[in-house]
Amino acid sequence: MNRGSTYFLRSVILLLGTSVLLLCIFGLPWIAKEASGNAEFASLIYPVLIGMYVAAIPFFIALFQALRLLRLIDKDDAFSVFSVNALRVIKFCAVAISVVYVMVMPFFYFIGEKDDAPGVILIGLVFIFASLVIAVFTAVLQKLLKSAIEIKSENDLTV
Repeated sequence: MNRGSTYFLRSVILLLGTSVLLLCIFGLPWIAKEASGNAEFASLIYPVLIGMYVAAIPFFIALFQALRLLRLIDKDDAFSVFSVNALRVIKFCAVAISVVYVMVMPFFYFIGEKDDAPGVILIGLVFIFASLVIAVFTAVLQKLLKSAIEIKSENDLTV
């Protein structure tokens, strides 16, 4: 495989990771500081911020696994048990992110009600459905890769 495409994907992953890390370090505390002035919103916004911090943990684990998967692709070892395991971890991380946002979704609803902003609810739904799409996609890739590895091992045994 062309190493340029894997280098591009690595740079995109690092850019995503850096952006989310900067959001966790600077953006979310700024939101918490702004919300602390209004007692009504503070009680609703803090669970959402805690949920975002909790969801960042499986996000970074999934990014690390994606980097591992790209390294396996560069080594021409993409059809291995390690890549199946990396896809499995990415799938579980995506499901975990979705579960965290489902648990935080009532707070998005109450914030949308208090602020009269229905778009806040859509933002929460985007996080949930994007994570679920990634989970389903990695599950399909994992199953496909498992069957390819089985076919490869059968072919290696018949020679």
